[in-house]
Amino acid sequence: MGESVNIGIIGCGNIASQYLETLPRLPQLTLVAVADLDAERARALAGTVSGVRAVSVAELLAADDVEAVLNLTVPAAHADVSLAAIAAGKSVYSEKPLAATTEQAGAILAAANARGIALGCAPDTVLGTGIQTARKAIDDGLIGPPVAATATMVTGGHERWHPNPDFYYLPGGGPLYDMGPYYISALVNLLGPVTTVLGAARRSRATRTIGSGPRAGEAIAVEVDTHVTGVLRHENGVLSTLVMSFDCLATTAASIEVHGTHGSLVVPDPNAFAGDPLVRTGSDAEWRRLPVSAGYENASRGYGLADLVSTRPGQTPRASGELGFHVLDVMQSLLLAARAGSAVAVASRCVRPRPVELTDLLAPE
Repeated sequence: MGESVNIGIIGCGNIASQYLETLPRLPQLTLVAVADLDAERARALAGTVSGVRAVSVAELLAADDVEAVLNLTVPAAHADVSLAAIAAGKSVYSEKPLAATTEQAGAILAAANARGIALGCAPDTVLGTGIQTARKAIDDGLIGPPVAATATMVTGGHERWHPNPDFYYLPGGGPLYDMGPYYISALVNLLGPVTTVLGAARRSRATRTIGSGPRAGEAIAVEVDTHVTGVLRHENGVLSTLVMSFDCLATTAASIEVHGTHGSLVVPDPNAFAGDPLVRTGSDAEWRRLPVSAGYENASRGYGLADLVSTRPGQTPRASGELGFHVLDVMQSLLLAARAGSAVAVASRCVRPRPVELTDLLAPE
């Protein structure tokens, strides 16, 4: 694994606390600094971890001891922060999506490639035992050649629990851009890159009402589609049907199902690292659970960053910027297809990420 890499966090909002639970457990990473436009929020976060200092964004980018930036800003700021970090010569791991548009994301990729900078992008949930065990079952031929898949995410909207949900309903947000990366990243890991999409989308309400926190009862504007559905054609011919919604309360549908010529597979929630895949083949009278056989054990947010800094020269990180760009391209193409009412070709491609053997990242190789 090599020596530990010093990390600086930019963006000290709600998601940062989840990373802070993981980073101290990973010997590949050492958190040394945090920054936020709200200086008090940065100081509060730094105060929870011994030896971590709160600084301004400019100070963090200029710091000689910060080797990699963990970009946890809101989606609209992802591009500016990542480009500034790359310009400062630092590796970058960004929360999803990689940027608000493929144009911005392309600029990030180009800048990283030009400087030889390592670039990664969430989600890293696909590296856990749930998705990776399901992938191994597919790769081992347990259900035969894949034919089709479904991916479903239904919720009444994040304003019900998030105290400041505004960004979920601004460009770069919505159910597709917020939750789609988990599902599409999983589908690409399971089935390979996407070539063509068909789509339909709608916006059910012009405003949403915050349901918790000091702003409870406040109405916020909705500027994005809040129910998106589509069909993704993968490079290998598999058709995946996608439903992403902030308009529906609940569903009994599996998060992801993959159907092959000889059986079907229920894939665990791609917004989680673990979970038990279920399989049913022609010889099974009922669904059966698959034992854990692949993936990073006991993983949580931050494992994608650890994978990035541990990737050997010549290899592509599993949660790479290229994958993040392709996922964003699929989502943007899906919304274009919804507006056009016709199929849209996905211009980008990515290499299907390398599988993860059953591994404990806490133990040195």
